[in-house]
Amino acid sequence: MTGKERRRQLLDVGRELFAEKGFEATSIEEIAHRAGVSKPVVYEHFGGKEGIYAVVVDREMELLLDRIVSALSAGHPKELLEQAACALLDYIQDSSDGFRILVRDSPVASATGTFSSLLNDIASQVEDIFGQQFGARGYDTALAALYSQALVGMVALTGQWWLEVRTPPKDEVAAHLVNLAWNGLSHLELHPGLHIRRD
Repeated sequence: MTGKERRRQLLDVGRELFAEKGFEATSIEEIAHRAGVSKPVVYEHFGGKEGIYAVVVDREMELLLDRIVSALSAGHPKELLEQAACALLDYIQDSSDGFRILVRDSPVASATGTFSSLLNDIASQVEDIFGQQFGARGYDTALAALYSQALVGMVALTGQWWLEVRTPPKDEVAAHLVNLAWNGLSHLELHPGLHIRRD
């Protein structure tokens, strides 16, 4: 196995164990054993458990942020909301282990490497969109930050809940999130559905 292949293998094993057991309960011994290598090989590539964890978290954060930012690139404001909700739920479905790792608290997570900081990055993207929409409609643009935090928080917490229950189906969850965010409690649609096409 080349050094690059070994590194990839150790990252895959570490990701699997961190998702399964959490950072604290995962040991270098376990990572080495599951990868079929000695502990010094793990230390050589990553310097320790913290090094593997940091790379795994960075990759997952980049993957999720890329999906959300892509979803917010074009469309009517309601479509942007649908696309963003679907992007998060797609990520949770496609990368459940990665999402589990991101939402867990860890002593290694720094101010720039936590799920909270990721949500703030996403909220700042949403804030820009809200600011434009608020300005165009005569609303106070200073409130765009508040609304973006509220919206991103609502979607993220719902995503954490859906990760475990997996019901109702993903598109139905997205439709209800959009229904609440777009229509508000006083104007909820009886049977909300998505207006964007999903392949």
